Amino acid sequence: MMDLILWRHAEAHENTDGGDDLLRALTPRGEKQAARMAAWLDRQLPQGLRVLASPALRTEQTAQALGRKFKRRAELLPGGTAAELLELVQWPQARGAVLVVGHQPQLGQVAAQLLGITAGDCSIRKGALWWLRQRQREGHSATVLLAALTPDLL
Repeated sequence: MMDLILWRHAEAHENTDGGDDLLRALTPRGEKQAARMAAWLDRQLPQGLRVLASPALRTEQTAQALGRKFKRRAELLPGGTAAELLELVQWPQARGAVLVVGHQPQLGQVAAQLLGITAGDCSIRKGALWWLRQRQREGHSATVLLAALTPDLL
């Protein structure tokens, strides 16, 4: 059994001056979103969880709200593909749980692929998470959506 938790970075400042997109920081609202989701996650997450984050500032700040060690991975930068993310986390062969803090459209594309949804129809809101589980039953593999939460609901 493997759990894959997809957490989109919280609200970040817009890139209005043409600066480096990777240096966009969370807004005060984004910091609150990250803190609310991190508090919920902290009560739910299993032991031995691996946490991976995009090296963009806004994703690092979102991951830092959880207060756990995480690894920065270039495969999670904006423009990354669903295939790159799935290979990185070793879905569905790995055991245990992986939390990925990243960006749209990559996270939505992964969720859509695993759940059999058209990619264009699957968008993960800023600060929200989707918790997916890969399980085996009677020789068949299935992906189950355990939770889909936005920070506004917490």
